[in-house]
Amino acid sequence: MKPLSSLITLIALSFCLSASASDLAKEQRWADSIEATLMDGEIIMLNDGKSEFLGIMTEAVEDLHRAAIIMHGTGVHPDWKQVISPLRIDLTDHNWHTLSIQMPVLKNGAEYPEYAPLYEEVAPRINAAIKQLKEDGIKKIVLIGHSQGSAMATYYLSKNKADIMGFVGIGMPDLADDIRMKPSESLKKVKVPVLDLYASDDLKSVLDNSEKRMAAGEKAGNERYSQLVIKNAGHFFEGKEDELIRWVSDWMGRLK
Repeated sequence: MKPLSSLITLIALSFCLSASASDLAKEQRWADSIEATLMDGEIIMLNDGKSEFLGIMTEAVEDLHRAAIIMHGTGVHPDWKQVISPLRIDLTDHNWHTLSIQMPVLKNGAEYPEYAPLYEEVAPRINAAIKQLKEDGIKKIVLIGHSQGSAMATYYLSKNKADIMGFVGIGMPDLADDIRMKPSESLKKVKVPVLDLYASDDLKSVLDNSEKRMAAGEKAGNERYSQLVIKNAGHFFEGKEDELIRWVSDWMGRLK
Protein backbone atom coordinates (compact mmCIF):
# COMPACT_ATOMS: atom_id res chain seq x y z
CA MET A 1 0.00 0.00 0.00
CA LYS A 2 1.29 3.49 -0.86
CA PRO A 3 1.93 5.86 2.05
CA LEU A 4 -0.74 8.50 2.55
CA SER A 5 1.74 11.24 1.64
CA SER A 6 2.41 9.55 -1.71
CA LEU A 7 -1.30 9.26 -2.43
CA ILE A 8 -1.78 12.94 -1.64
CA THR A 9 1.08 13.80 -3.98
CA LEU A 10 -0.44 11.70 -6.78
CA ILE A 11 -3.84 13.30 -6.29
CA ALA A 12 -2.31 16.78 -6.32
CA LEU A 13 -0.33 15.96 -9.46
CA SER A 14 -3.43 14.59 -11.15
CA PHE A 15 -5.33 17.75 -10.27
CA CYS A 16 -2.56 19.97 -11.63
CA LEU A 17 -2.41 18.04 -14.88
CA SER A 18 -6.17 18.19 -15.38
CA ALA A 19 -6.26 21.87 -14.46
CA SER A 20 -3.65 22.69 -17.11
CA ALA A 21 -5.33 20.80 -19.95
CA SER A 22 -8.08 21.87 -22.29
CA ASP A 23 -11.61 21.11 -21.13
CA LEU A 24 -12.40 18.36 -23.65
CA ALA A 25 -15.94 17.97 -22.36
CA LYS A 26 -16.58 21.62 -23.12
CA GLU A 27 -14.99 21.18 -26.54
CA GLN A 28 -17.38 18.30 -27.20
CA ARG A 29 -20.37 20.41 -26.19
CA TRP A 30 -19.25 23.12 -28.61
CA ALA A 31 -18.78 20.50 -31.35
CA ASP A 32 -22.26 19.05 -30.80
CA SER A 33 -23.80 22.52 -30.91
CA ILE A 34 -21.98 23.46 -34.11
CA GLU A 35 -22.86 20.17 -35.81
CA ALA A 36 -26.54 20.81 -35.12
CA THR A 37 -26.55 24.32 -36.60
CA LEU A 38 -23.74 24.55 -39.18
CA MET A 39 -24.93 26.07 -42.46
CA ASP A 40 -21.66 26.75 -44.30
CA GLY A 41 -18.61 24.53 -44.36
CA GLU A 42 -17.82 20.97 -43.35
CA ILE A 43 -16.88 19.61 -39.96
CA ILE A 44 -13.62 17.68 -39.87
CA MET A 45 -11.92 16.10 -36.88
CA LEU A 46 -8.20 16.69 -36.49
CA ASN A 47 -5.81 14.95 -34.11
CA ASP A 48 -3.10 16.70 -32.11
CA GLY A 49 -1.42 13.47 -31.06
CA LYS A 50 -3.35 13.17 -27.81
CA SER A 51 -6.98 13.77 -28.75
CA GLU A 52 -9.25 14.77 -31.57
CA PHE A 53 -10.41 18.36 -31.92
CA LEU A 54 -12.88 20.17 -34.13
CA GLY A 55 -12.14 21.95 -37.37
CA ILE A 56 -14.50 23.59 -39.86
CA MET A 57 -13.32 23.54 -43.47
CA THR A 58 -15.01 26.04 -45.80
CA GLU A 59 -14.09 25.96 -49.47
CA ALA A 60 -13.27 29.02 -51.56
CA VAL A 61 -15.28 30.08 -54.58
CA GLU A 62 -12.20 29.41 -56.73
CA ASP A 63 -9.47 27.01 -55.71
CA LEU A 64 -6.15 28.89 -55.77
CA HIS A 65 -4.51 26.32 -53.47
CA ARG A 66 -4.36 28.75 -50.57
CA ALA A 67 -6.01 28.74 -47.15
CA ALA A 68 -6.27 30.56 -43.84
CA ILE A 69 -6.19 28.77 -40.50
CA ILE A 70 -8.43 30.73 -38.11
CA MET A 71 -8.02 30.72 -34.31
CA HIS A 72 -10.75 32.05 -32.01
CA GLY A 73 -10.47 33.86 -28.67
CA THR A 74 -10.98 32.89 -25.05
CA GLY A 75 -13.26 29.98 -24.25
CA VAL A 76 -15.33 29.98 -27.45
CA HIS A 77 -15.35 27.93 -30.67
CA PRO A 78 -14.49 27.85 -34.41
CA ASP A 79 -17.85 29.24 -35.55
CA TRP A 80 -18.18 32.07 -33.02
CA LYS A 81 -20.51 34.68 -34.50
CA GLN A 82 -18.22 37.61 -33.71
CA VAL A 83 -15.16 37.94 -35.94
CA ILE A 84 -14.59 34.19 -36.43
CA SER A 85 -17.66 33.18 -38.43
CA PRO A 86 -17.47 36.26 -40.71
CA LEU A 87 -13.81 35.50 -41.44
CA ARG A 88 -14.45 31.81 -41.89
CA ILE A 89 -17.24 32.31 -44.40
CA ASP A 90 -16.54 35.61 -46.16
CA LEU A 91 -12.87 35.01 -46.94
CA THR A 92 -14.01 32.22 -49.26
CA ASP A 93 -15.51 34.91 -51.51
CA HIS A 94 -11.95 36.23 -51.86
CA ASN A 95 -10.74 32.79 -52.96
CA TRP A 96 -9.27 31.65 -49.66
CA HIS A 97 -10.22 28.29 -48.25
CA THR A 98 -10.60 28.54 -44.48
CA LEU A 99 -9.97 26.04 -41.71
CA SER A 100 -11.25 27.34 -38.39
CA ILE A 101 -9.97 25.23 -35.51
CA GLN A 102 -10.92 24.65 -31.91
CA MET A 103 -8.30 26.11 -29.60
CA PRO A 104 -7.75 24.84 -26.04
CA VAL A 105 -10.43 26.12 -23.65
CA LEU A 106 -11.13 26.19 -19.94
CA LYS A 107 -14.32 26.18 -17.92
CA ASN A 108 -16.52 29.27 -17.96
CA GLY A 109 -15.22 31.97 -15.67
CA ALA A 110 -11.56 30.93 -15.87
CA GLU A 111 -9.14 33.83 -15.45
CA TYR A 112 -6.59 34.66 -18.14
CA PRO A 113 -3.53 33.51 -16.15
CA GLU A 114 -5.10 30.05 -15.87
CA TYR A 115 -4.76 29.70 -19.64
CA ALA A 116 -0.95 29.96 -19.65
CA PRO A 117 -0.27 26.18 -19.42
CA LEU A 118 -2.64 25.57 -22.34
CA TYR A 119 -0.27 27.46 -24.65
CA GLU A 120 1.82 24.28 -24.78
CA GLU A 121 -1.17 22.56 -26.43
CA VAL A 122 -1.34 25.09 -29.25
CA ALA A 123 1.52 23.91 -31.48
CA PRO A 124 0.19 20.36 -31.97
CA ARG A 125 -3.19 21.76 -33.02
CA ILE A 126 -1.78 24.27 -35.50
CA ASN A 127 0.60 21.64 -36.87
CA ALA A 128 -2.29 19.21 -37.34
CA ALA A 129 -4.23 21.88 -39.25
CA ILE A 130 -1.23 22.66 -41.47
CA LYS A 131 -0.73 18.95 -42.14
CA GLN A 132 -4.37 18.54 -43.14
CA LEU A 133 -4.21 21.47 -45.55
CA LYS A 134 -0.99 20.21 -47.12
CA GLU A 135 -2.57 16.81 -47.65
CA ASP A 136 -5.47 18.58 -49.36
CA GLY A 137 -3.08 20.17 -51.85
CA ILE A 138 -2.92 23.63 -50.26
CA LYS A 139 0.36 25.37 -51.10
CA LYS A 140 -0.06 28.75 -49.39
CA ILE A 141 -1.17 29.06 -45.75
CA VAL A 142 -1.83 32.09 -43.56
CA LEU A 143 -2.59 32.07 -39.83
CA ILE A 144 -5.32 34.36 -38.49
CA GLY A 145 -5.97 34.76 -34.77
CA HIS A 146 -8.38 36.93 -32.83
CA SER A 147 -7.88 38.05 -29.23
CA GLN A 148 -6.38 35.17 -27.21
CA GLY A 149 -6.23 33.19 -30.45
CA SER A 150 -3.82 35.80 -31.76
CA ALA A 151 -1.71 35.57 -28.61
CA MET A 152 -1.58 31.78 -28.97
CA ALA A 153 -0.62 32.06 -32.64
CA THR A 154 2.10 34.62 -31.91
CA TYR A 155 3.60 32.40 -29.23
CA TYR A 156 3.49 29.47 -31.65
CA LEU A 157 5.32 31.47 -34.33
CA SER A 158 7.97 32.57 -31.85
CA LYS A 159 8.80 28.93 -31.08
CA ASN A 160 8.22 27.10 -34.38
CA LYS A 161 9.37 27.34 -37.97
CA ALA A 162 6.09 26.75 -39.74
CA ASP A 163 5.54 26.57 -43.49
CA ILE A 164 3.23 29.58 -43.66
CA MET A 165 3.16 32.79 -45.69
CA GLY A 166 2.10 35.22 -42.99
CA PHE A 167 0.10 35.96 -39.87
CA VAL A 168 -2.85 38.27 -39.17
CA GLY A 169 -3.21 39.10 -35.47
CA ILE A 170 -6.57 40.76 -34.77
CA GLY A 171 -6.91 42.56 -31.44
CA MET A 172 -3.64 41.19 -29.99
CA PRO A 173 -3.71 41.63 -26.19
CA ASP A 174 -1.04 41.11 -23.56
CA LEU A 175 -3.15 38.91 -21.29
CA ALA A 176 -1.06 38.10 -18.23
CA ASP A 177 2.42 38.33 -16.73
CA ASP A 178 3.34 34.94 -18.19
CA ILE A 179 5.58 35.65 -21.17
CA ARG A 180 3.73 33.08 -23.28
CA MET A 181 0.66 35.30 -23.14
CA LYS A 182 2.40 38.49 -24.28
CA PRO A 183 2.40 39.11 -28.04
CA SER A 184 4.56 42.16 -27.33
CA GLU A 185 7.27 39.69 -26.31
CA SER A 186 6.59 36.86 -28.76
CA LEU A 187 6.72 39.23 -31.74
CA LYS A 188 10.42 39.82 -31.04
CA LYS A 189 11.05 36.37 -32.54
CA VAL A 190 8.50 36.31 -35.38
CA LYS A 191 10.02 36.60 -38.85
CA VAL A 192 7.05 35.94 -41.15
CA PRO A 193 4.96 38.86 -42.49
CA VAL A 194 2.63 40.16 -39.76
CA LEU A 195 -0.49 42.30 -39.98
CA ASP A 196 -1.20 43.67 -36.49
CA LEU A 197 -4.81 44.77 -36.92
CA TYR A 198 -6.85 46.29 -34.12
CA ALA A 199 -9.79 48.62 -33.48
CA SER A 200 -9.69 52.25 -32.42
CA ASP A 201 -11.92 51.33 -29.46
CA ASP A 202 -10.23 48.01 -28.74
CA LEU A 203 -9.49 46.48 -25.34
CA LYS A 204 -7.15 48.40 -23.06
CA SER A 205 -4.67 45.51 -23.16
CA VAL A 206 -4.56 45.82 -26.96
CA LEU A 207 -4.30 49.60 -27.17
CA ASP A 208 -1.82 50.08 -24.33
CA ASN A 209 0.67 47.68 -25.89
CA SER A 210 0.47 48.75 -29.54
CA GLU A 211 3.81 50.61 -29.35
CA LYS A 212 5.43 47.64 -27.61
CA ARG A 213 4.24 45.35 -30.41
CA MET A 214 5.63 47.74 -33.00
CA ALA A 215 8.96 47.83 -31.16
CA ALA A 216 8.95 44.04 -30.96
CA GLY A 217 8.52 43.78 -34.72
CA GLU A 218 11.47 46.14 -35.16
CA LYS A 219 13.58 44.13 -32.72
CA ALA A 220 12.83 41.00 -34.73
CA GLY A 221 14.13 42.80 -37.81
CA ASN A 222 10.79 42.05 -39.41
CA GLU A 223 10.45 44.55 -42.24
CA ARG A 224 7.16 42.93 -43.16
CA TYR A 225 5.48 43.77 -39.85
CA SER A 226 2.74 46.41 -40.08
CA GLN A 227 -0.06 47.82 -37.94
CA LEU A 228 -3.53 48.80 -39.07
CA VAL A 229 -6.27 50.47 -37.02
CA ILE A 230 -9.92 50.24 -38.05
CA LYS A 231 -11.66 53.39 -36.88
CA ASN A 232 -14.91 53.48 -34.92
CA ALA A 233 -14.69 49.77 -34.19
CA GLY A 234 -14.50 47.70 -31.01
CA HIS A 235 -12.72 44.48 -30.14
CA PHE A 236 -15.39 42.35 -31.86
CA PHE A 237 -15.77 44.63 -34.92
CA GLU A 238 -19.55 44.55 -34.75
CA GLY A 239 -20.93 46.50 -37.69
CA LYS A 240 -17.42 46.64 -39.18
CA GLU A 241 -17.19 43.05 -40.41
CA ASP A 242 -17.09 44.01 -44.10
CA GLU A 243 -14.25 46.44 -43.51
CA LEU A 244 -12.39 43.85 -41.46
CA ILE A 245 -12.72 41.23 -44.20
CA ARG A 246 -11.64 43.71 -46.87
CA TRP A 247 -8.45 44.74 -45.07
CA VAL A 248 -7.52 41.17 -44.15
CA SER A 249 -8.11 39.78 -47.65
CA ASP A 250 -6.29 42.69 -49.30
CA TRP A 251 -3.22 42.18 -47.10
CA MET A 252 -3.19 38.41 -47.61
CA GLY A 253 -3.59 38.88 -51.34
CA ARG A 254 -0.31 40.80 -51.46
CA LEU A 255 1.71 38.02 -49.85
CA LYS A 256 4.24 36.27 -52.08
